[in-house]
Amino acid sequence: MPFLTARENLLYVATLVKTPKKAAQQRADQLLGELGLADRAKNLPEQLSGGERQRVAIGRALMNDPDLVLVDEPTAALDTALGRQVVQLLRREIKDRGKTGIMVTHDLRMVEYTDRVFEILDGHLTHVEEPSTLQH
Repeated sequence: MPFLTARENLLYVATLVKTPKKAAQQRADQLLGELGLADRAKNLPEQLSGGERQRVAIGRALMNDPDLVLVDEPTAALDTALGRQVVQLLRREIKDRGKTGIMVTHDLRMVEYTDRVFEILDGHLTHVEEPSTLQH
């Protein structure tokens, strides 16, 4: 939401399920810290880079502890190191909470953080036994 700060964007999501205010604030601050955004919490989206905005969106997705997390190109605007950090955070959050996550990506460097890899090639979905066989 362009008129809310990064922190307020996360807190807004918590209001949708009526999370207690203090718990929501702690969770938002924790996620912002883990996503490398603690010092940008008071910034509006227009004051953030594309990668920072993407990390806020990931924080919003994780805010209410969903059963299923769907992410589309989570590393698209990030350099390799930050992309790995974000995917590791997503993996840790999903695993630690016993949730299911589905990531769609063209960034094949991130498949090492997944349990299963599927490839869509020429309209056909196949399970990839060895991610190293993916075409680059």
